[in-house]
Amino acid sequence: MTLAPMTPLAALPSPSTAVWQLGPVPIRAYALCIIVGIVVACVVTEYRLRRRGVAPGAVLDIAVWAVPAGIIGARIYHVITSPEKYFGADGQPLKAFAIWEGGLGIWGAVAGGAVGAWFAARQLGIPFAVVADALAPGLPLAQAVGRFGNWFNNELFGGRTSLPWGLQVHVMDPDNPGHALRDDAGKPVLEPGLYHPTFLYEALWNVGVAALVLVLDRKLRLGRGRAFALYVMGYTAGRFWIELMRTDEANHILGVRLNVWTAALVFLGALVYFLRVRGPREYLIPVGEPGPPVPPAGGDVSQVDLSAREAGARPVAPEGYRVVTEEQFRAYRETGAVPAEEPAAADEADRDEADRDEADQAGAEEAAAGADAAEREPADEARPDPDRADEDRAGAGGARPADRDS
Repeated sequence: MTLAPMTPLAALPSPSTAVWQLGPVPIRAYALCIIVGIVVACVVTEYRLRRRGVAPGAVLDIAVWAVPAGIIGARIYHVITSPEKYFGADGQPLKAFAIWEGGLGIWGAVAGGAVGAWFAARQLGIPFAVVADALAPGLPLAQAVGRFGNWFNNELFGGRTSLPWGLQVHVMDPDNPGHALRDDAGKPVLEPGLYHPTFLYEALWNVGVAALVLVLDRKLRLGRGRAFALYVMGYTAGRFWIELMRTDEANHILGVRLNVWTAALVFLGALVYFLRVRGPREYLIPVGEPGPPVPPAGGDVSQVDLSAREAGARPVAPEGYRVVTEEQFRAYRETGAVPAEEPAAADEADRDEADRDEADQAGAEEAAAGADAAEREPADEARPDPDRADEDRAGAGGARPADRDS
């Protein structure tokens, strides 16, 4: 009689090293995953922005502001939600700036990145809703790639499991960050048992969210930021149940992890926005597009940059964009003819208000005329009518003899 093996037959391994030295420069796997995720998001967003009429390269101008603002926002959220690590009895306040030691919150990253993207969109003249909708499928793909940084760090795993895809987790060396603790034989030390790979669950869920946004956006022609709201609903729905599986340290409210409450509240906010906001998808055509460079006066060809001409004309961003319908955008792409600009909503509102003022003035004049007529009627009735007076006198003269004969 043989006993079944106590160890599982299959498991997911974890890396034992998350940092590599390139001379004096440490190369961190977590940072590499974040960078690759940013590149993926930029590629997807650039493609979607171009299909909506934005000039090539705009996503780089947006990323210059959105990425640093996202990192700052992510760190601020982490510090606010884990203040005891930095401002508690044994806290070190200066450690709040040590981003390379880990500690970024996705909620703060999205909020901070949105502020940076909004600022960049204003500078470029692009409606922020267009940028948000273009980013909607790329952002969950970036998050999916970034979650593999947690895998390298052997962190943010779930509870114990015996499933075939259970995760092996190394005991990380506190004196050598980014490396697993090793035994006397030099082998990496593993935590006992297997654990739910929550990083993998979230990565796969985020890929599904990206696919969902792409499919529904193509089918429903989402606009006005609704594609981004759909991404937020999809991501928070998954984060809700995945967060409940995690066993890492976290602050709790009413016995529930803080991020679970955050996911639920953000989901409700996105749902309300998605249901209340309506409108067609926005497309853009350039406004104030610059023309070709003009040679310097006097015909001095020595002042002309021939190397730039040989390299080919580089695209120059227009001064701004004008929102048009999908039909107008297609016609513009096919013919190059700029559609006639429709009256602005503000002008229409001004005209409506002017019409109302004219109507009110006409009504006031009619009321005044009616009041004057009403005032004149009693005076007309009081004024004696000569014809009626003659009739009255004639009638009175014939009545008196009749009365006497009787």
